[in-house]
Order: sequence, then C-alpha cells, then structure tokens
Amino acid sequence: MLPSRYPHLLVNGASGIAVGLATNIPPHNLKEAVDAAILVMDKPEATLEEIMKVLPAPDFPTGGRLIRNDEIRAAYETGRGKLTLRAKVHIEDGAAGRKLIVITEVPYQIPKAAILKLSEERKVQLSGIYDIRDESDRTGLRAVIELKRDVDPMAILSVLYKYSDLQITFGVNMVAIAEGRPVQMGVKAMLTYYIEHQKRVVTRRTKYELEQAQAREHILAGLMVAVNHLDEVIALIRKSKSPKEAKEQLIARFGLTDIQAQAILDMRLQRLTGLEIEALRREYAAILKTIARLEGILKSEKKLDDVIRQEMTEIRDRYGDERRTELIEDDSATLPVVENKPAAEDTAILRL
Repeated sequence: MLPSRYPHLLVNGASGIAVGLATNIPPHNLKEAVDAAILVMDKPEATLEEIMKVLPAPDFPTGGRLIRNDEIRAAYETGRGKLTLRAKVHIEDGAAGRKLIVITEVPYQIPKAAILKLSEERKVQLSGIYDIRDESDRTGLRAVIELKRDVDPMAILSVLYKYSDLQITFGVNMVAIAEGRPVQMGVKAMLTYYIEHQKRVVTRRTKYELEQAQAREHILAGLMVAVNHLDEVIALIRKSKSPKEAKEQLIARFGLTDIQAQAILDMRLQRLTGLEIEALRREYAAILKTIARLEGILKSEKKLDDVIRQEMTEIRDRYGDERRTELIEDDSATLPVVENKPAAEDTAILRL
C-alpha cells in the first residue's frame, strides 16, 4: 500500500475485475473529496446528507452532465448504483436555416469517434440528420450534428439520448480492500477507512522521524560537550597515543557514549571556527524543537489530526480545480417522445 496525502481512491476512481470480484469507482473532484474527508475527520457522526453537501456527486475528467437523481444517493450510501451521464450539447443556428447540435464534452470513457458515427447505426433511423462532422481543434472538442430544415433538434436529441452514446449509464460498484478483505462500501465508510489509514501512516512516519531526530540530537549533544570544553578536549586528544585511547579518555572524562566520542574524533578542524560552532548550536536548538514537536504529535490525537488536515489542505489548495461535470435535473419527461420508425422509402410492386 502506498501512502497518499489525499483520498486517492475517490479522486482518481478505480475500475477492474478479479476472480469473482469487480470494482468500478467513479472519479471525484479533488477539492470536494478533501473537504469531505476533513468533515468526516472533524465530525465522525456526520450524516450522508451533510457529506453530500460538500461532495454532491462524482466529477468526471471529461466533463459532461450528470443527472441528479436518487441513484447518486443510493450509490453513496450502499456503494452500488447507476448514474446517468450525458454529453454536453447546445443548439446553434447553422447555414441555410439548419439547426446544429454541437457537442463540446463527451461522457466518461466514450471515444469521440463513437459519437461521430451516429449516422451509421442501423438501429436508429435518423432521417432528420443532414451531416455529422468533427470541428475539433487545439482549443477543444467540437462535434457538430447538422439537421435538415424544419427538424426539431430536441426530438433528435431525445432519440440520440436513448439509442446512442450521447447518454450512458455508469454503473457504480465501490469495492475496495479494507482490513485485508474486499468490502463494498459507501462514501462515508470509504472516507473513514482512509482517515484511519492516514493516522497509521502519519504515526509511523512521525516515529521514524523522531528516531532520526533523536539519533542526531545524541551526536550533537556530544559535539556540544566538545565545543564547550574545546581546549581540554584538544589537549586530551593530543596526548593520547591512539584513537582508541582518545575515545576511552573522552568517555571517561565527559561521560560520553561510544557514538558521541567517535563523532568528536571524526569532527573536522574547520568545525572549530567561530561560525561553525555557532551553526552547531543553532542546529542543536532546532533539533530539540523538532523532537518536542514530533513527541507532541505522538502524544496528542488532536495534533495528529491537525497534521493530516494541513497536508490534505495543502494538496487541495495547490492542485484543486473547479468541478467539470455539471449536475442537472432530470428533464427526460420534458423531451419530445419520438417513435423510432424506419425512414420512408419509395417502393414498387412487381406483379408476376
């Protein structure tokens, strides 16, 4: 497992199939996911409704429009649901009195080519379409469906939403490894597991940093003894017959450990200048503050939460952007109902 300073599984999503298991977690907005994690950390009893105020729905990187319905809440509560995702389209006036259906964002994981081949689908007889073309450039995606004159664009859209990839269903199946086993979980459970994971990660990291800081402090404490008794230390080393004897004399005279005595013997002469001695004293004071801070984190649950919150907030403020997927109300009832009839063709009766 790799430590992550933000809810990676929710932000990036996941999709995969294993032996008897599958997962399909939709991606989410970084800002919203971090805010939801902070909410659950500050208020463990937060309800799903409170969480959804800051994390209202998934946010897909390709944008599009997500229909706001009960399936979003069901997916967040149980870990399973079906989301309705649409391409982002608008109507423009074209040449010769023709209307244009302009597509600027496609549903998640739907290639643009699949939308541009709409007229080739045999199951949909769209006789009202005059032309389909790709007008995308370096400024962004733009696919145009040009309609024939006097054709209702909303009627065509109604058929396209029903039979094409302009509207898709994204099946949510949030399965993740929790406590060593796969579990289907809702958003709150996923955030709770993430927070507990972060607490373990930060605790282990802090213990490691404390061990490193204490080891450095131990050496610096020995060097400070040498600095404070500089003339005596130099004289003791000069009259020693060997490094081993010098080390033993330092340990016996100043009560140093083997590591501290060796650090004094290894110290270069340039460290004995005034500026270097002052730098040693500053480093020693700084390491004592670091040890106090790390010990405080390990002793206080509140300080541990503050570290996690600060790190998540830094990531959010540095890399977070605005939501791309637009939430819309379900307007399927207002779209024209069009029967999918074959286009009329001229026929001839052959009598034998």
